[in-house]
Amino acid sequence: MSTQLSHCSSSTNNLSSSFINKHTLFPKKLVIIPSRSNLFKWAPQVFSRIHPRKDFEFKNSNGHLLNAVSLQDGSAEKSVEREPTSLEMGSQESNLSVTVVGASGDLAKKKIFPALFALFYEDCLPKNFLVFGYARTEMTDEELRTMISKTLTCRIDKSANCGDKMSQFLERCFYHSGQYNSEEHFSELDKKMKVKEAGLLSNRLFYLSIPPNIFVDVAKCASAQASSANGWTRVIVEKPFGRDSESSAELTRCLKQYLAEDQIFRIDHYLGKEIVENLSVLRFSNLVFEPLWSRNYIRNVQFIFSEDFGTDGRGGYFDNYGIIRDIMQNHLLQILTLFAMETPVSLDAEDIRNEKVKVLRSMRPLQLEDVVVGQYKGHSKGSRSYLGYTDDPTVPKDSLTPTFAAAAMFIDNARWDGVPFLMKAGKALHTRRAEIRVQFRHVPGNLYKKNFGTNLDKATNELVLRVQPDQAIYLKINNKVPGLGMRLDRSDLNLLYSARYSNEAIDAYERLLLDAIEGERRLFIRSDELDAAWSLFTPLLKELEKKKIAPELYPYGSRGPVGAHYLAAKHNVRWGDLSSDE
Repeated sequence: MSTQLSHCSSSTNNLSSSFINKHTLFPKKLVIIPSRSNLFKWAPQVFSRIHPRKDFEFKNSNGHLLNAVSLQDGSAEKSVEREPTSLEMGSQESNLSVTVVGASGDLAKKKIFPALFALFYEDCLPKNFLVFGYARTEMTDEELRTMISKTLTCRIDKSANCGDKMSQFLERCFYHSGQYNSEEHFSELDKKMKVKEAGLLSNRLFYLSIPPNIFVDVAKCASAQASSANGWTRVIVEKPFGRDSESSAELTRCLKQYLAEDQIFRIDHYLGKEIVENLSVLRFSNLVFEPLWSRNYIRNVQFIFSEDFGTDGRGGYFDNYGIIRDIMQNHLLQILTLFAMETPVSLDAEDIRNEKVKVLRSMRPLQLEDVVVGQYKGHSKGSRSYLGYTDDPTVPKDSLTPTFAAAAMFIDNARWDGVPFLMKAGKALHTRRAEIRVQFRHVPGNLYKKNFGTNLDKATNELVLRVQPDQAIYLKINNKVPGLGMRLDRSDLNLLYSARYSNEAIDAYERLLLDAIEGERRLFIRSDELDAAWSLFTPLLKELEKKKIAPELYPYGSRGPVGAHYLAAKHNVRWGDLSSDE
């Protein structure tokens, strides 16, 4: 059990009465009358026509108008009451208060505040909204606004009135200094929020931009002293969600002492990226792809993540987690589940997350023989020298933490039986990229095989979804080169987002913040999904640490350890990013 959670009490009876929403629950029987006016009839009471709040009527990432939250709360603790629905809150004018806990940190400055401003700039936030920063750093409201203003930018394609918009946004930003484990300080924050909310119905969103060892402290204090008394309260939790199955389960258990499951939004910003969002659209709305999406036509699938820089002074944090926990267990595995899931019943969050969990439960736990780990070493290129991982002063000299990992995973179900799903993630590699590569099977009895020879690249169709940089979707096909004779060439059918769409790409945090505000959980991770994900990696991680497996060294700026190529060859696969035309 992680020491960071040892202070967590097992009792759930210490909830402050201020955390429990003070509203009367609905009578149990609900009859929906199918009429255009959408009347709801309750037994024995009859409610008048419900008017949705216009100030809160905008679309989530599903494209639907959301004026209520889902009642499907997963495995929420029974001792913690679920958030009220819009019907329970009635048609009273409301206010949205977003509190960024850890407001002085890099993530808040570089991502969260700019994303909130972008949503305000696009008129996606309700007319009554406030932003509060909370951290231990002593700061005034004006100092917070000055700090935030340095990172705010307006859309390139919508730069009109940029200065005015910034001023209007900053006027709604306030700061409160306090300790993360002090209920007294959160009570003071609550008082400040109530003054600014001016008696309106209060909906509150807390973004925990803080280290995981203080998640529970903040959840406890915020729920007891600063949760909404008449609206909803939600908490966004940043990864990492523990270090293994045990610490993750303990973190979830502790959070659920103070929050219901439907109040916890576990964020993985990769799920908010445009290409990842487009993955299910590409598959489920195009007849040409869905019939091919199985073992019958797909030979292997690759999920590749590489960075062309090292830890850059963040070695202390990274050394405690490593590349497997930092990238593979969350970012890449989440994309894999979206890629491999069966067609969900609907686009409802629970239907999609149910299918993702089924994929995870069908996967084999990782075996050591199907994994290669590496660590970058110092390297000189021209007149420039690059430090190795253990040369970082924040990293122990004898560290065995992998900065690179490659793994072969398998899904034991009817659709994917026998298809290798290869993951590769690393730091200090030759390029920066994140992509999904789908390699199809060879054409049986190919009439043109003599034109390919032994070149497997040309003999294989490949679908590539490039997440970063330069978002794109392209399909590698074979075609005849114009002219006399029969000469084949491999070409790309290419959708380059920057060329096709003039709008500036939105940041993933914008989409995810908007979804959390609207109660749309489709792109957030449910607790049982998290448990299933950790169960795949925990045995491997423990074995690596117990046996003290030494990572294979690779030069800074290279393509990674040689062992990754042998791993791919073992499963009759060639890494797609090593092709000559890449």
